[in-house]
Amino acid sequence: MSNKSTDLELIEKIKEGDEASYKLLIERHQNYAFTIAVRVVQNKEDAEEIAHDAFLKAFKSINNFKMESKFTTWFYRIVVNMAISKRRKKQIQTEDIDESNIGHYGTFEDVDQMGADDRRFFIDKAMSYLNDEERTYLTLYYFDEMNLEEVEAITGTDKNNLKVKIFRARKKLAQKLTVLLKDEVHSLL
Repeated sequence: MSNKSTDLELIEKIKEGDEASYKLLIERHQNYAFTIAVRVVQNKEDAEEIAHDAFLKAFKSINNFKMESKFTTWFYRIVVNMAISKRRKKQIQTEDIDESNIGHYGTFEDVDQMGADDRRFFIDKAMSYLNDEERTYLTLYYFDEMNLEEVEAITGTDKNNLKVKIFRARKKLAQKLTVLLKDEVHSLL
């Protein structure tokens, strides 16, 4: 099986018992599966485990996959659901943002001084205060640049409701960033 084979062609071969096609499918999607998982659980070790387990679950359920839709939509829904379940099971201790010792991180005299790493740090910190659903919607729509139809298929939330939820999650993220950064929030958004 070649690297140019579509996901659906690979799945057909996998159903016939071709292990090389399964390996190719994993190689094609492992980084993205990990990225989605790490954004939901915010822990690299857990994300690696989730991505691995999601591939195992997908392989065991491959005969249930309807060839009418994209494999990625079906598979990434498995990843998201497993990541949300893992996060809920862990019951991560959080503290209220208003009572946090984080405080104000100073001012940046020039918004250009805030580097990409700083932006990522503060966005990740603010994202950690969102609930699983909000974090998932923002991750899929903005960070993973999926369209509404893809996010709808992965989350099971209808498109109109999804628009509202993404808007509210984005607004809540902006509020958390404002608390963390005060005036510097505009350089991130």
